[in-house]
Amino acid sequence: MFKVSPLRKRQFLGGVIGVILGTSIFYILTLNSTEEYISIGPMNTGHQDLSCFSCHADAKGNLLQQVQSNISHTFGARDKSVDFGTKDVTVDNCLQCHDRANDRHPTHRFSEPRFKKAVKHIDATTCITCHTEHQEERVSVASINYCINCHQDLEVENDPLDISHKNLIAKEEWFTCIQCHDFHGNHKYDVPEKLSDTIPMKSIQNYFEGGADPYGTNKKYRALSQEAWLKTLDK
Repeated sequence: MFKVSPLRKRQFLGGVIGVILGTSIFYILTLNSTEEYISIGPMNTGHQDLSCFSCHADAKGNLLQQVQSNISHTFGARDKSVDFGTKDVTVDNCLQCHDRANDRHPTHRFSEPRFKKAVKHIDATTCITCHTEHQEERVSVASINYCINCHQDLEVENDPLDISHKNLIAKEEWFTCIQCHDFHGNHKYDVPEKLSDTIPMKSIQNYFEGGADPYGTNKKYRALSQEAWLKTLDK
């Protein structure tokens, strides 16, 4: 009669336990109820109702294939590495819900050669430069003087502002731009003609951090909800 060695029994038992444990962990981590525990941080304002898979799609291949491919890349047997676990989030993920024709500063615009120098200072070709996710805020850009990178030579014909744009630029008061103009131009509101009537910086900063919208709630476009986005995938 063939006798199974104790070592082989332990290996088999360990393998079974490993499979059960791994499957259980995978199942638990993919439950909607556990998303907030495995997230690297709270969702940004406006994204709190989205699930992880809205941005984080599964990477191609199974776990073993992903590990093998990346090991091969490390040792030079493969030209490129592959996504591990989930695909990298790109600007295309953002545009699935936020793309609109009337955006004043669309990301693709900054791929033009004339913006090459500006992009070195602030990479406006990607959304996450200003909207880093999992920070529980709207805008995460370090400084709001970003208009300086493209508008140093701005000249406004028949300037309606009581303190001209030319003088504000000369004084390098770039923070005043956002007090009148929302970057993407998505709000419908009357731009003030007096600097004293512009939106206070405190309100702007509060808005960036997730507070009330100082530009008003009358918008030209509203981003897709997760339900609306899912319907686009079925088409």
